Amino acid sequence: MNGAAGRPPRPAADIAVTGIGLVTPGGIGTAASWRTVCAGRPAAAPDPALPPGPTGITCRVPGFDGEALLGGRRAHRLDRFTQFALVAAAEAVADAGLDPRHWDGARVAVVLGCADGGPETVEAQHQVLLRDGPTRVSPLLLPMQLPNMLAGQTAIELGATGPNLVVATACASGATAIGTARDLLLLDRCDIALAGGSEAMITPLVMAGFAQMGALSQRGDDPARASRPFDVDRDGFVAAEGSGVLVLERAGDARARGARTRARLVGHGISADAHHMTSPHPTGAGAEAALRAALADAGATPEDVAHVNAHGTSTRLNDLVEAQVLSRVLPHAPLVTSTKGVTGHLLGAAGAVEAAFTVLSVEHALVPPTAGLTTLDPKIHIEAATAAVPLDIPLAVSNSFGFGGQNAVLAFAAA
Repeated sequence: MNGAAGRPPRPAADIAVTGIGLVTPGGIGTAASWRTVCAGRPAAAPDPALPPGPTGITCRVPGFDGEALLGGRRAHRLDRFTQFALVAAAEAVADAGLDPRHWDGARVAVVLGCADGGPETVEAQHQVLLRDGPTRVSPLLLPMQLPNMLAGQTAIELGATGPNLVVATACASGATAIGTARDLLLLDRCDIALAGGSEAMITPLVMAGFAQMGALSQRGDDPARASRPFDVDRDGFVAAEGSGVLVLERAGDARARGARTRARLVGHGISADAHHMTSPHPTGAGAEAALRAALADAGATPEDVAHVNAHGTSTRLNDLVEAQVLSRVLPHAPLVTSTKGVTGHLLGAAGAVEAAFTVLSVEHALVPPTAGLTTLDPKIHIEAATAAVPLDIPLAVSNSFGFGGQNAVLAFAAA
């Protein structure tokens, strides 16, 4: 059934978001990240760990100290992408009012996404191999860098013995993980799901690869204006790192335990372009299919959508194709933002972090600005927020698209 005008849809598949945890370039913690995004303060800056130039502009998590947050011994055994996830997951669980000491771990799922795993560990240990030989390579190389350890270590930390998996759909990974966790809840495979993504791909090799593809912004002399989604002068993305984790529960279960519902996850759409390894389908057919599927899953019409948190990478082709899809599917022009103008592109964690920002927009009735957007590309016909805008949001969608033509769209409704 469709939601009435101004009223959020209430499908039978009602999933509550009861907790949020964030570690982003906007800050450590949900409150800090949300403040920075709403203020429109770009996080991009020269990275002293990288050569100057296009590969040397990044959006790092400010002041992240794994040893201080997790303990020295534990931090030394974890790659940075896993450290981020453990900090975000701990915040999300606490925010949901849950205590792992008292839950039934067999009914708790962990579903996280990442695009790469631990390249920082791989690159460091490869240097050890070349310099000192194979007998000096750390025995922790594989346990630290394997992508599945993201969910495995989170389960160990929290005593979650239910379904446990990592999904990899490139820059759609975090959103795909959240949608997959929703499916597990609806199938009654679990009662609680920790879902999201984490990424720490800012390394010399990875950044060189992105640069060789021509994907990065060239504004090495003006980092604060490098990430500019939908702007006529956009020229590439700024790589970022971080993690976002949501706690999901069936709405009835959340009500039964008296939990606060921050928003409801009411729809999920996924698709493949089956077109090209890096470029989107020229008409956006796959992205459109995912968006329409998410709305159908939510029992909503396009006119129900009040806000879109766009993928909005600040690359020439991706922004144009996404905008064309939005104009075609949502001709009533809901208010669009891309929080990548502040955070940069968190790659496999982007969909999770942006899902969290979408939940916060719905909860607080506030759309953050698209930082860096000064002049909308004349080929793009969307209503883009350039300042924080108070707005009642019965229904919002969050778009995530990735290399390989993998698309995921999440739909969130007001509680």
